[in-house]
Amino acid sequence: METNQILDEIREINLSYLLLAQQLLREDKVTAMYRLGVSEDVANILENLASSQLLKMATSNILLCRFRFDDRLVAEILSNHNRDRALVQSHATILMAGSPA
Repeated sequence: METNQILDEIREINLSYLLLAQQLLREDKVTAMYRLGVSEDVANILENLASSQLLKMATSNILLCRFRFDDRLVAEILSNHNRDRALVQSHATILMAGSPA
């Protein structure tokens, strides 16, 4: 993959993430903060971004979102398809809720 293509993909992911984050925050802030894994300060910033600011942030050469399952146990739980899906998601949710925002 060429560098320009990678940067385009990152920009697209960032823009999608920021638009989704704003939508979630405007609909239900508390739930959105939990789902996004962000603090109230970050939530306020994201919620109040103007379109021009949002586009400017999206053009960063780094991913603005990150995987929240940065420990092995949560990754294994979420990727295990042999168990009851609702139980797996509940278990992962409980573990991730204990992680700091």
